[in-house]
Amino acid sequence: MSILAIIVVGFLAGLIARALMPGDQSMGLALTTVLGIVGSFVGGLVGSYLYGNGNLMEFRPTGLLFSVIGSLVVLGVVMLTRSRGGKLRTR
Repeated sequence: MSILAIIVVGFLAGLIARALMPGDQSMGLALTTVLGIVGSFVGGLVGSYLYGNGNLMEFRPTGLLFSVIGSLVVLGVVMLTRSRGGKLRTR
């Protein structure tokens, strides 16, 4: 997959994840794209684990779905850490 395709799919996944996640996410276009790219890798790892075939960087029709799911997970973690003042609580 080319770099341009990774950026476009990442941006779309980040944009969809931000639209689906309730709450205020103060992110610009660049952070939305980074969110989607990181979420794409997380979703790609989950998809590869579930289906067990193919390459992680291979484009699949379910790739955008797993990218959005991964982006939702990453966005949830980011929002959780921001709601605690930017610090992770440890015991």
